[in-house]
Amino acid sequence: MQLTLVRHGEAHPAINGHDEKRPLSPRGQAQAKETAAALKQWIQPDVFVVSPLLRAQQTLSYLQAHFPQVPVVVCDTIKPDDDAKVAVEWLAQLPYESIAVVCHMNVVAYMEQILLQEPFHPFQLAEARIYQQAVIAAGLSTRCQQFIPQA
Repeated sequence: MQLTLVRHGEAHPAINGHDEKRPLSPRGQAQAKETAAALKQWIQPDVFVVSPLLRAQQTLSYLQAHFPQVPVVVCDTIKPDDDAKVAVEWLAQLPYESIAVVCHMNVVAYMEQILLQEPFHPFQLAEARIYQQAVIAAGLSTRCQQFIPQA
């Protein structure tokens, strides 16, 4: 089973505290495009899982350009301050062999910490990390690929 975790690209600052509506900046769009181009060579997702926040949705759109037939599930448990343990448990219930997730710091790095049982390693903007495992569960994953855009 393959799991891909992606952090969204750079976003504009929040206006009046509306974090959920922050769009990608031009740099963030370039980062997302670069990451999507790299991932198209390495993954064949069965499903995309994405945060409901705009910057994650926009980052996903660049991946969807390469995989237009892949269904999308919006997950409300992978927002920036969500509990990574709940997110990992939610992902473990999905009946797919290849899952690509687009979400946020800090939850994405805490998810990796659980999956690998290693110390916290922050994700760069639009960074993607790919894992292999028999099932999604604590300590059972191996990171096999990583991509950080240069944009």
